[in-house]
Amino acid sequence: MQVPPEPPTQVRNPLHGLTLEAIVTALVAHYGWIELGQRIPLRCFTSDPSVASSLKFLRKTPWARDKVEGLYLFMQRERRRAKG
Repeated sequence: MQVPPEPPTQVRNPLHGLTLEAIVTALVAHYGWIELGQRIPLRCFTSDPSVASSLKFLRKTPWARDKVEGLYLFMQRERRRAKG
């Protein structure tokens, strides 16, 4: 009887354990909708924005989700640098 391999650990992945909702909420809290829409020009951020509509779009659009996750990682790096 073979034992199934263990899934790879996500120790080095800074996004591990975070939901997309938590990421979008943190970005909105940090930048606000207007600046978020300027940094990532997506209609879900610029035209009647809401977390729910953004999540619906981002879950269907991998390239947009990649941009949002990238901005989140950038924001986290900037926060760490500011703490110094």
